[in-house]
Amino acid sequence: MSFARYLGIRIFNALLVLIFVTFVVSILFVKVAEDDAKTRIAEVINNEARNPAILRLKASDPEAFEKWKSNREEQLRREFELDKPFWERVISKTKNTLLLKFGNARSPVFGEIKVSKIIEKAIPRTVLLFTTAQIIITFIGLLLGIKAAQKAGKFVDKLLSVLAMLTASLPMWWVGMVFILAFSFQLGIFPASSLPNPNLEGFAYYKDLLWRMVLPLITVVFVSFGGWAYTTRNIMISTMHEDFITVARAKGVPENRVIYGHALKAASPPIVTNVIIGLLGSLGGAIITEAVFNWPGMGRLYWVALQQSEVNLLMGVTYVTVALFLASMIIADVIYGYLDPRVRVGR
Repeated sequence: MSFARYLGIRIFNALLVLIFVTFVVSILFVKVAEDDAKTRIAEVINNEARNPAILRLKASDPEAFEKWKSNREEQLRREFELDKPFWERVISKTKNTLLLKFGNARSPVFGEIKVSKIIEKAIPRTVLLFTTAQIIITFIGLLLGIKAAQKAGKFVDKLLSVLAMLTASLPMWWVGMVFILAFSFQLGIFPASSLPNPNLEGFAYYKDLLWRMVLPLITVVFVSFGGWAYTTRNIMISTMHEDFITVARAKGVPENRVIYGHALKAASPPIVTNVIIGLLGSLGGAIITEAVFNWPGMGRLYWVALQQSEVNLLMGVTYVTVALFLASMIIADVIYGYLDPRVRVGR
């Protein structure tokens, strides 16, 4: 199979998945929006019914009051598009979402009302935090993983195994709260909230944003680097037991060249794939982590949307997150297929 055909199949499959997921999610959110709209219609009518003029109408002519109530309800149903069939609304929502027409939020978020603008503000902040963290995690994990593979079964290897299990078992939100308590409230080193000062502009704003990012960055790296190092260690140990490594050592090739020139190169496909998935998968953010630190990224945006029942915002964030994940999978598949041609022919 040619590389172009391999890439085309991967993109086509991803588009099918994206359309299907968007359709399924649209069914859910259209139903939620319908229930929310019915509640809001009832609230509007009840509030308007307290108007003195309406109260007098109700007392003097109950039939006219019921007619007013029915007409007003029908008018509001048209405004909320509840007069259209359910599946027509689902198809319309799916189409608009695929075309990035997410609509507006009911109330401003991050100073914006348009959902696409809100997401545009959140994505760079999530990239700044989680992509930076992923790069640091990858660098530390590779160094520790390779060192542990070289010392398999020895103290360094056992220490890394314990460290990986310990850090991987700690919930990131719990570590975040402990770090906030220790470094913010007790020691006063870092700010407790990661929300930047809105009164700052230009360089001062970005300086403040970067300073507030330090504590959540330390938290993400602390919880994640052990697991990544252990994964690298396992991949390297498996590769170092291959025959070509034994032959290289028998030929007297220097150990550093065996490790970094032969073993690491052979182990690069799964390592690079995991790095790419980690980097691009981080674009979706982490809901609980961003909520704990009040970091204004995609995760916190989802949290705010859930709290405020912002259906359009939820739909937009869900779609963008799924699209980014599928894009990361395509890129990972392409890189893997390029590094290991056997994948393209299904071997």
